[in-house]
Amino acid sequence: MAQPRSARVFGAVNIGSFRISAIIAGVTEMGDMVVLGSGHRASQGIKRGYVTDMRAATYAVRDAIDRAEKMANLSVQKVWIGCSGAGLASQIAQVEAEIGGRRIEQEDIDQLLFSARDVIQPDGRMVLHAQPASYRLDGAHGVGNPKGLHAERLGVDIHVMLADGAPIRNLTEAVQSAHLDVEAVVGSPIAAAHACLSPEERDLGVALIEFGAEVTNVSVFSDGMLREMIAIPIGSADITDAVASAFGIRRYQAERLKCVSGSAVASPNDHREMIPVNAPGEEGTGPLARHADEKNRIPRAELIGVITSQLGVLMDEINRALKVMRFNGQRGKQVVFTGGGAELVGLADYAQAALGKPVRIGRVPHLSGLAEAHVKPGFATLAGLVLYAAADPVDIRTLGADRHKIVRYGSFGVVGRVVQAVREYF
Repeated sequence: MAQPRSARVFGAVNIGSFRISAIIAGVTEMGDMVVLGSGHRASQGIKRGYVTDMRAATYAVRDAIDRAEKMANLSVQKVWIGCSGAGLASQIAQVEAEIGGRRIEQEDIDQLLFSARDVIQPDGRMVLHAQPASYRLDGAHGVGNPKGLHAERLGVDIHVMLADGAPIRNLTEAVQSAHLDVEAVVGSPIAAAHACLSPEERDLGVALIEFGAEVTNVSVFSDGMLREMIAIPIGSADITDAVASAFGIRRYQAERLKCVSGSAVASPNDHREMIPVNAPGEEGTGPLARHADEKNRIPRAELIGVITSQLGVLMDEINRALKVMRFNGQRGKQVVFTGGGAELVGLADYAQAALGKPVRIGRVPHLSGLAEAHVKPGFATLAGLVLYAAADPVDIRTLGADRHKIVRYGSFGVVGRVVQAVREYF
């Protein structure tokens, strides 16, 4: 059966420290999103979200997008980039205007957003995006679209995502060297939130923990927008390294042990269960691991002990970050983990006990055509990138005084439908 025709096609690349993944998706003429192709490969030239080897990073990006293009049977020229490092930071800028009690027209909204550009204070950093998150009428928050309402004063909260300029330029150059144009660089908390968080969660208050390979981003959402975020330079790769060090084995062996036999929660049978260090077919190769028996098997309890010890360090850092961001009380009830590290068995139960809050794992939403291998928390940011792109978000930096119309879909618009396919300004 032929795939429905796509009215718009989006390409995205998520540049992580463990893997680089790519996706090509289209929005059909009926407004449905369909994944046309996706692919991933091991990351190269990236360390904790920063480019450390331009040639290697460029090769990995090109390889990942080639895999997605081969599956989709089409090529893309422009891509949206997901970024989890580069010193990401979030801030809220606010601006108000006198309306005088009259009916709010589109021109009032346009002028308010245009004047909001002057209140952004990047302090020498690069602005990735500056978007209207919600409006205020006479102090009342959470107004989605003020057009047609009456007010004395109209205000808007602008969400600004900042990053260090040089690392972003390196990421952009790596993608451009792979013969791709960069549509925009998107902070991974924004993309992951599109994929993992419901509008109600973002309104009531939720912490999104992106448990990546070498960076863990802790973001707090409330009143429908990203409020604050803190990056922790610890990730699931640190658990792998701890396992490799504890048992004197190679990293690839430690990664396999963690993924296949590892868990964040111990059980009474762990002390009696011996697990093989080598993969099937590799028996008898390499040295014996520390604490291993003659068949090169180790007690599962020891593996879990190493994993939980490293998780304890990370949870302490997450708790500290949440306290700094005042994530407590009525607006500190829910925590969502996503990212490749969130695939660890038992993580939600462990984190719930360590953080003292309800925890769930944020998974990739159902997208037609998405490969089964990519329906995992580790690909949430990738899926979120095309959802973000299809939402066609307004960036106030692109607005001019002569703009006639601003189409606003909200910070987290498309869930399965796109209302309009073409913006009226370019």
